[in-house]
Amino acid sequence: MPISTLARRFSPELRASVYYFINFTSAGAAVAYAGIWFAGEGLSSGEIGVINAVPVFIMLGLNLLVGRIADRAKDWRQVIIAGALASAFLPLGLFFAHGFWAILLVWTAIAVPVAAIGPVADAASLRLTKRNGTDFGAIRAWGTVGFMAFNALTGLLVGWFGAAVFLPLYALLNLFRGVASLWLPRFRAPAEARTIAAALPTAGKLREVMQPWFLLPLIGSSLVFGTHIILNAFAALLWQRQGIPEEVIGPLIALAAFAEAATMFAYRRFVGQVPARQLILISAAASVVRWSAMAFSPPVYVLVLLQLLQSLTFALGYLGTVHFITKWTSEDIAAEVQSFFVVLQQAISVVALLGFGWLIGVMGAKGYLVAALLALAGGGCVCLSIKMRQPLAQTSQAAPTVHVADAAD
Repeated sequence: MPISTLARRFSPELRASVYYFINFTSAGAAVAYAGIWFAGEGLSSGEIGVINAVPVFIMLGLNLLVGRIADRAKDWRQVIIAGALASAFLPLGLFFAHGFWAILLVWTAIAVPVAAIGPVADAASLRLTKRNGTDFGAIRAWGTVGFMAFNALTGLLVGWFGAAVFLPLYALLNLFRGVASLWLPRFRAPAEARTIAAALPTAGKLREVMQPWFLLPLIGSSLVFGTHIILNAFAALLWQRQGIPEEVIGPLIALAAFAEAATMFAYRRFVGQVPARQLILISAAASVVRWSAMAFSPPVYVLVLLQLLQSLTFALGYLGTVHFITKWTSEDIAAEVQSFFVVLQQAISVVALLGFGWLIGVMGAKGYLVAALLALAGGGCVCLSIKMRQPLAQTSQAAPTVHVADAAD
């Protein structure tokens, strides 16, 4: 049966959820073992850092361009498929790549198209769920589930079958992404479709939203996001130095991902009516508490509670920001603005990683106090934005299929 015929039997939201699950599996596998594989190929820690950083630097220049191209395409789906297929077969090159420069070239070629289509998929899925009155959080949560599943499974498979299993697994997961992209629905609204966004003032050009009240929440959210990149990069090392056993560190990391996914699944039911900027503010405040506590090397039972705060510090902030973007922009610039947000995240993350790498050498776990200050600054940006322009009152002037919660700013 042709894949297009099979796809029509399932809802667009289900097809997008399947894509998100598969899309994040390769990242879960890479986080679990890619660094070890690089080291096994004879790369130094500095070279491994460069391999991870180069795709980020490239995407700082390409993200906006890809977003603009996606917005001008007949449907965002076309760009997502192009990026997914571009990376589908490239991992085969890793079987033949040896040495720093060869691995850098192949890894960058894989990572760049995958990173480029991420914000496009978010923008497209948000527009789809807004139009249909469904839940973007539940779709995005499947990405976290896919990441968690293959983060754990990769470790198990390597333990059972040895290091040789990593490359075939990683290549297969990238191939699955390409196949799953072909199953994606069309995302754009038909010309005659009315959504709540059509009744509200939305920007149709990027320059129309390049105003302080709109930019400040994106900057604030990016600052908070950057503190989570610090956690991902250095938490395991600091916990190990603190004397926490490795068999405990893994579950602690998984606990945060579980809390994140649970919040995304529950978002619409419990917090969907809270104005978006207030969600970002809650995220920033919870981050200040979380990182401040981390700075004092708390015992495991406290770390369990702090890891559960991932539900507030990351999930709420991320969902609040993408809904804020969707609220104030039209489909004409949906992917471009989402890509701009990702550029801010990447730029701040690079600075945070470089700075924190130096800080932990000087301050150890007390470096988390700097992360808390970054989160505090992020919250300040959001407060200033709210002072400049108050959130719109929630409205019921929506098409019947669109819930009131979608109107929250």
